[in-house]
Amino acid sequence: MFLTISTTGTAEAPATDLGFLLHKHPDKAQAFSTSYGDAHVFYPEASADRCTAALLLEVDPVALVRRGKGKGRGGAPDATLAQYVNDRPYAASSLLAVALRTVFASALRGVCDKLPGRAANPLPLWIEVPVLPARGGEPLVRRLFEPLGWTVAAEPVALDEQFPEWGDSRYVRLVLEGELRLAEALRHLYVLLPVLDDAKHYWVSPDEVDKLLRAGDGWLAGHPEQKLITSRYLARRWSLTREALERLELARLAEADDTEAEEIDNAIDEQTDTEDKPVPLAVRRREAILEALRAAGASRVLDLGCGQGQLVGALLKDVRFTEIVGVDVSVRALNEAARRLRLERMGERQSTRVTLLQGSLAYTDARLKGYDAAVLSEVIEHLDLPRLPALEYAVFGAARPATVIVTTPNVEYNVRWETLPAGHVRHADHRFEWTREEFRAWAREVAGRHGYGVEFAPVGPEDSEVGPPTQMAVFTLTAKEAAA
Repeated sequence: MFLTISTTGTAEAPATDLGFLLHKHPDKAQAFSTSYGDAHVFYPEASADRCTAALLLEVDPVALVRRGKGKGRGGAPDATLAQYVNDRPYAASSLLAVALRTVFASALRGVCDKLPGRAANPLPLWIEVPVLPARGGEPLVRRLFEPLGWTVAAEPVALDEQFPEWGDSRYVRLVLEGELRLAEALRHLYVLLPVLDDAKHYWVSPDEVDKLLRAGDGWLAGHPEQKLITSRYLARRWSLTREALERLELARLAEADDTEAEEIDNAIDEQTDTEDKPVPLAVRRREAILEALRAAGASRVLDLGCGQGQLVGALLKDVRFTEIVGVDVSVRALNEAARRLRLERMGERQSTRVTLLQGSLAYTDARLKGYDAAVLSEVIEHLDLPRLPALEYAVFGAARPATVIVTTPNVEYNVRWETLPAGHVRHADHRFEWTREEFRAWAREVAGRHGYGVEFAPVGPEDSEVGPPTQMAVFTLTAKEAAA
């Protein structure tokens, strides 16, 4: 199997920087051992103007069979000989994807200490895979890569050049051209090569879902072929596919446009406080949450659905909060939170107080047990109503912090927002918005099922007719339950 990655450069930014980004020196030919053979990295060309890195994977067919992975798609081979005589040494597949992950692990993560700016910015890239199985042909290749910003050339490979009347094979010669970050390009290949082959040559276990979501962060959730990619990558295992699609949907909701949400808050602020400079509703919400946490005597706090870390930052400013854990399903949001909080530059004493974790609130997580308090700030309205019981159990039934604080919009207040059309929710990603009575009914039922008491408080300027723009519930574990 063979793959090349090329880029161009200038005197100020030479193309040979590709060697730094891949962590492989252009003047050296290097070999790496994999489970199915040896991977070689070398540079056919390396100049300031143009640089090409090549990955050659020499598959050992005997090793492939001995590991029990010589089977064809869908089960055992038709004949014993087919385990040894097949396209696996020559055609790009999941074996090449595994080699990419093994050989270019740091580049896949976008890590380059020597040239962080080059790693973080797009490069002109040309990627060629001479022989790529494509179950779905050229149209599917285009449907997979073009939405990601690639210009695609997928030339069908003839079954036999001497007999053109036999037609084309299921293989294509793939050439991708685009201006993308190298890490993005490698993640696209890591996921889509086995998807096009429509076969995995190793056992697909549940941890493959995590691998898919890590590699697909930032692009898979919005891809028009998301379902096909997920199903094929996970070898059509329905339980894993369903889990991955659910987590992708949660990630999409979690990455809802924060700017639009802030604009909504600001519009409410401008309409409710014209005499003095208004305090933004987002700030009032954080202040109300902090006051409730202080009143509860909490020191170890979970921010569930932490997004880009605004509440985590506010908690860090108060020394009484000794341990702060931000949890979000979106890796991108967590990376942005780390950047905003400047975790890399934070002093050791301060950094020991904060942890950011990737996780889904739809599933129980042992890491979340034993905390004084948990906050769900503007989170529940981003979930479909049938998903709320799963979140409820994960937080109130499994994690069971002593205090849980939930904030959510008050839909009754929407009539005071002049530019919001009647019947519309405040944000396009809100699955529902509750009246004060609906929210209180839900909160009381949750509290009753899990041994909590609950109290309610307004957040923001309270209107005598329609109430406040935001409503808050503070759940407290009863003394009996806390002692149990």
